[in-house]
Amino acid sequence: MGSYDRRSTAYTMDTHFEQARRFFLDGVAHYQAGRLAQAEQQFAAADSLVPGRPSVLTNLGAVRLKLGRPEEALALLQQVLAQEPDNGEALGHCAAAHAELGHAREALALFDRALAIGDQQPALWTLRGSVLRELGQADAAAESFRQALQRGGDAELNRYYLAGVTAGEAPASAPRGYVEALFDGYAAQFDSHLVRALNYQAPRLLAAPLAASGRRYAHALDLGCGTGLAGPELRALAERVTGVDLSANMLAQARARGLYDTLLQADALEFLAGCDTPFDLVLAADVFIYVGALDAVFRELGRLMPARGSFCFTVEEADQDMVLRPSLRYAHSEGHLRRLAAGSGFDVTLLVRSPVREEQRQPIAGLFVWLEKR
Repeated sequence: MGSYDRRSTAYTMDTHFEQARRFFLDGVAHYQAGRLAQAEQQFAAADSLVPGRPSVLTNLGAVRLKLGRPEEALALLQQVLAQEPDNGEALGHCAAAHAELGHAREALALFDRALAIGDQQPALWTLRGSVLRELGQADAAAESFRQALQRGGDAELNRYYLAGVTAGEAPASAPRGYVEALFDGYAAQFDSHLVRALNYQAPRLLAAPLAASGRRYAHALDLGCGTGLAGPELRALAERVTGVDLSANMLAQARARGLYDTLLQADALEFLAGCDTPFDLVLAADVFIYVGALDAVFRELGRLMPARGSFCFTVEEADQDMVLRPSLRYAHSEGHLRRLAAGSGFDVTLLVRSPVREEQRQPIAGLFVWLEKR
């Protein structure tokens, strides 16, 4: 009887291992295809059958990190490191989880451990550079981004990061993938964080002079609409309201408000360049911080907007025409904006200096600008 029980137990264990292996491989396939929810399900199933295997926990932690749950990811990855302290993949993901949770120094120590054991993946150098940038260590951050570039890391992204911490030439705009991922991950807490924590009032402040004029508009464009914070203001001003944003998750939040006639997922400049719809009101609140070179945007709006059309927007204020700051946000000067406006057929009707938001309880100097098409 005892030998039979041992054979039965061994058979059950073998079956569990084989099932867990299939779940694991299915999870890898889903992960590589970007199907994160399905990948999480498969890795969790594998762990339930054969608990505690480092390969499974590492992948499950990586998925939960990508799903925006860094605390859960960190708990799993720390289990892996307890078993395998020199697991480079787990070290890298664990460092990334700490970084997302704001634990910059813990993250930096783990990145350095991963690099010290020979894991020289360019993504590790990029993430390490981002942590150093947040710590205000610009020179060290720049060196990390250069190392990432030398090792074949994402050239567009690393050059953008590098420009933010050096005096090098800034790219024309933030990389599309960077902006899309940033706001897809930010969408759920965007409204509460921006309005309550950062004291953000740009849509209301931009709309106020327009509302005071008593004018009604035929078709308003919310350029970079985000979660639709400007929706109530524009709905009160215009017969028709269109919103455009790069982030699908942001658009889902805006759609839930029920204030827009049309919502489109697109890059702002690409949308304008391919558009032939006239808009007599265009609002761009806190959008140009991710668009450095504004020449083409102004030119396209000058083409699309009818005479007396209103174009209002905010920027962070700079002394130079355009600068990419260590915050990875662009800033523009008043003189530069006035020249762009004049060259695209707009008159400046109002320009106000006021903070666009707060950061660590410090006001960020900005310009609120209202233009009218000639």
